[in-house]
Amino acid sequence: MAGAPLPVRNGLGPDRIRMPAGLGAKTVAEFLVETYPDERAHWLSLIDGGEVVDEHGRVVDRGTRYAPTRFVYFYRDPAPEIAVPFEIDILHRDDHLVVIDKPHFLATIPRGAHITETAVVRLRRTLDLPDLTPAHRLDRMTAGVLVFLIRPEDRRAYQELFVSQQVTKEYEAVAGHDPALEFPRIIRSRIVKEHGIMTATEEPGEPNSETVVDLIETRDGRARYRLLPKTGRTHQLRLHMSSLGLPIEGDNYYPDFRRSEPGDFSTPLRLLARAIEFTDPRSGRVRRFESRRRLGW
Repeated sequence: MAGAPLPVRNGLGPDRIRMPAGLGAKTVAEFLVETYPDERAHWLSLIDGGEVVDEHGRVVDRGTRYAPTRFVYFYRDPAPEIAVPFEIDILHRDDHLVVIDKPHFLATIPRGAHITETAVVRLRRTLDLPDLTPAHRLDRMTAGVLVFLIRPEDRRAYQELFVSQQVTKEYEAVAGHDPALEFPRIIRSRIVKEHGIMTATEEPGEPNSETVVDLIETRDGRARYRLLPKTGRTHQLRLHMSSLGLPIEGDNYYPDFRRSEPGDFSTPLRLLARAIEFTDPRSGRVRRFESRRRLGW
């Protein structure tokens, strides 16, 4: 969490709670135990242990006055998670970048049920780099090249490359083969993803996504494809392949959503971030990083 008054601990930054206006609480402690009555003992233990601080890093005690609209910060112990049984491979490391070959099933950042079993938390712990931050993201089910930034002062320059689409990304996918379709082909559509809805949809209107799809090879009614996204919409590649009638193998979102069992790592999505290329904003040199992984046939 940028600007947090507490450092990263065990790979995780602190949580925070905003104190709303209009409440009758006189102290921070009173606010916390009244808001979370089932956790009264827990909050009092944190406060007595000096583990709750205000926005300036000052320790909150039982007498600290309630401050409407301000935040308090603390560490939350994450719930136990099922370990993702695949290792992260390091492709490159220097004073500024860590580039990894992310396995399937491992999320990039903490979110929802996936907190400690994420690439950024694992790497912060194993590499002892508490400020490590992803320059971009990959879906949990997508494997391949993922770039991380070591120094906070580098974040803006590198992340802007991805935001402004100055990065060339190359993916591979395994899906069915339709001899009637000609490749290469360009797919453009309007993708809409609503907050809280698991899947995205393609809607009528001005296209906001574009992917070049090319055929690499075929085998027994299946094929391996090269995907070159020109934009980075949520689930773009999965939607575009599904729209061709060629959903990516192992996709439990498109064309139909199917829930997967927690801890089931038997059917990976056959989608791989094969390579990333960009002009380094620091050196001006062209950097290219390629995955060493292979999609199973």
